[in-house]
Amino acid sequence: MSVKAYPTAWAEEAALREAAGRWQRLGWLAAPQRAAIEAAYPQQYYRPGNWLRLGLLLATGFGISSAGISTTLTLGLNSYLVASLLLLAGAGGLLEIIIRKSKHYYSGVDNALLYAALGAWAVFWTELLDKLHITSASTPLTVWALAGPSLLVLLLAVVRYADPLVAATAYVTAGVLLVVTVLATALGILLLPFALALAAGAVLLLLRRLAQRADFLYYRSALVVLRTLALVTLYLAGNYFILLELLTKSDGPGFPTWAVALFWVPTVLVPLLYIALGLRRADRLLLGLGLLGLAVSAYTFRLHHAVLPPAVAATLAGALLTGLALGLLRYLRTVRHGLTAAADAEVRPLVNLESFVQLETASVPGPPVPGFEFGGGGSGGGGAQGQF
Repeated sequence: MSVKAYPTAWAEEAALREAAGRWQRLGWLAAPQRAAIEAAYPQQYYRPGNWLRLGLLLATGFGISSAGISTTLTLGLNSYLVASLLLLAGAGGLLEIIIRKSKHYYSGVDNALLYAALGAWAVFWTELLDKLHITSASTPLTVWALAGPSLLVLLLAVVRYADPLVAATAYVTAGVLLVVTVLATALGILLLPFALALAAGAVLLLLRRLAQRADFLYYRSALVVLRTLALVTLYLAGNYFILLELLTKSDGPGFPTWAVALFWVPTVLVPLLYIALGLRRADRLLLGLGLLGLAVSAYTFRLHHAVLPPAVAATLAGALLTGLALGLLRYLRTVRHGLTAAADAEVRPLVNLESFVQLETASVPGPPVPGFEFGGGGSGGGGAQGQF
């Protein structure tokens, strides 16, 4: 039995078809060439459009809820423990069946069944601990008893199903356990920013290694979500406003005044570092988070050091940003330093896609990887030339 619930070839085919569709919209491929690619790599799974997937997700969720209520009433169950266990077995078993028999691949139906199974597990485990009177006291050990096994289940679900929402839930659960553990120590507040920063850095290094794996496309969406959360955590761990909020709600020892002021350094430098790396690597995720972090840093400074009235500050900031945007658009009309402000449709890739299509459709040894790089900045138009 494979560790992965879906065949790896499905992820590769989905990435290829997605890239071919985007290349055609940008004018890099003719319709017959795209048709040749899709004929060479036919869709072997069921995945409708986004709106239909959302509808199937909601409809399946409603059906699961109705079936659960009906079963509970029919059997006369008055225990969440038994009802959740039945739902866990039913949803988990049906999930495996529709993947194998009906070939659902993130169609909305399999997503809803996965979420239902994990929700049933959470209810089952909470009820079990409550029956054993383990959750009667609120302590770090209680939190670990509740969330520790759930984190393990979530990680196993990520490995098997590679669902981005489950990956985000696992990350948040691990973060809660880390925060609770650190705050339980005598120097909790003092250690928390550094612990979060180190943990986020470790996650980023791990994800960078995982991005080199042959099965990266299978986990691509989950890894991008985890990378986004880790980058946000790394910034927030050194944000001046977050640190002050922690200190005001703490009764234990805190940072001296001069040490608190030092947190202005990461508050300002981390977004600038994100922007610099995003421009250097043509990484849209880093660039977007850097710009967002810079705006948050500016708001943090304005919150603690008001120099101008809010209306004047907002007007000047808007005028400055508008002028900067117009200047950059004018400067980057042509490609400079690997960057351009031209629309994707105006930028030709360095590779000859017609030759690529002829080569790949003439001999089909296996689905090719369509130029995806970890981080979101190396796919499609961004990855073809290393440009935005």
